[in-house]
Amino acid sequence: MEDPPPPTDVSLVFPPHPVWVRAARETIRTLLAASHRPELTDTAVLLTSEAVTNAINACASKGCTTPVTLHAGWTDPHRLRVLVHDEAPGFPNCRTARPDDEDGRGIQLISYGADAWGVCTHGPGRGKATWFELGRVSAT
Repeated sequence: MEDPPPPTDVSLVFPPHPVWVRAARETIRTLLAASHRPELTDTAVLLTSEAVTNAINACASKGCTTPVTLHAGWTDPHRLRVLVHDEAPGFPNCRTARPDDEDGRGIQLISYGADAWGVCTHGPGRGKATWFELGRVSAT
């Protein structure tokens, strides 16, 4: 009997509370294990953690209680796209944190670690989505 094909995408909808960051990381870790792409795991998990934390913090600071949505899938066999949507107003900023700051590095980490990334207003409902892609095939 053959194994079923690996999942091609996953979604997770959760309240904007910090306890859900771990579940988001594990969702991405599981997707990559099932897709046999372990080389993307460390970076994808880190960037997902940052994007989800930013969404949760935006909701907390703006009084937004609507769920956060994580969606991850393959745009082609080699490229993973992760999208984190929240309904808090405003857009995340890429800023330079001081060495003693405990936060403020999320968007910088995403911009540094992803092959492509952005913030858009597409997605379920109002608000915005921070997305990133990993797995760009290098030219030979």
